[in-house]
Amino acid sequence: MSDGPAPTITWKGGLDGRCELIDQTLLPSEVVILDVKDVETMWDAIKRLAIRGAPAIGVAAAYGVVLGIRRSGAADEAGFGVDLNKTCDYLASSRPTAVNLFWALDRMKAHASTLTGGGVERIKQGLLDEARAIEAQDRAICHKLGEIGAALVEDGDGLLTHCNAGALATAEYGTALAVMFESQAQGKKISVYAGETRPLLQGARLTTWELMHAGIDVTLICDSMAAQVMKEGRVQRVFVGADRVARNGDACNKIGTYSLAVLAKEHEIPFYVVAPCSTIDLQTSTGEQIPIEERPSEEITEGFGKRTAPEGAKVYSPAFDVTPAAYLSGIVTEKGLISPVTEDEVVRVVTP
Repeated sequence: MSDGPAPTITWKGGLDGRCELIDQTLLPSEVVILDVKDVETMWDAIKRLAIRGAPAIGVAAAYGVVLGIRRSGAADEAGFGVDLNKTCDYLASSRPTAVNLFWALDRMKAHASTLTGGGVERIKQGLLDEARAIEAQDRAICHKLGEIGAALVEDGDGLLTHCNAGALATAEYGTALAVMFESQAQGKKISVYAGETRPLLQGARLTTWELMHAGIDVTLICDSMAAQVMKEGRVQRVFVGADRVARNGDACNKIGTYSLAVLAKEHEIPFYVVAPCSTIDLQTSTGEQIPIEERPSEEITEGFGKRTAPEGAKVYSPAFDVTPAAYLSGIVTEKGLISPVTEDEVVRVVTP
């Protein structure tokens, strides 16, 4: 093992610089840093999950805007605005579910509007500054999520998580895994069960890798083992991330999360979603309105290059599911814990 994971995403240089990010499709066997120098490469990185996790996708989208607009040859601000909108629309087409993607694009456009009158070059530099601010803010928020979530953890707890909501899914530290990192920093003895997360094995490849590097006691399990692990009393709390949370508290996360929430409720185990307020979409009333990305069938039939299903097999592969608010014990945000998870509480906590 190396000394530790590299930063998930980093901007190098000034306006003519580049974005560096870990190609997460190659972990844990290889740590490869991608040099992203144009918006097309960033779109591809988001689409094929070289970078993934809602907060990290938001940061990547912000830097993607910079990569796209810096080559604009518009002579005036009106023309530049057209190029900016085209760049944002292009990046928005990469993946449909994680709301942080659209949140970051909207924030970049809103910031550009505050810089009108200063000329095209000033707007370009201002957009790079804003992308850096989004990255820095995400780092601070993740540490706050860890502090608030760790207050829910008792010494000796067994925790279960699904998919990857660690530093690889954010600018730093993570969301659900931030709770575990902070609990460890506070001296609490914890053990973590990580579901492998079919079909792309983010739990096995990414979460287990991160927790092992951090020196946290982690045990990898198949997704189908969760009920047995709960039945044996090995799990006291479940912490997961989210890609979008609706106004009523319904939470969309990696496929398999809903089944874990049902199991946790049956075994009377608290189930928490950990997510920044930027992941909470007050414009989406319920989880039924969240678009669910469907992934290519080859990710199931020929996962990691090996065929495991007959040629011509029918496949249904939603990348996410929605856990109804009624199954959540709480949502950990940087502004505090939302509990009970109701529309009134979501709006109260999230609204400035």
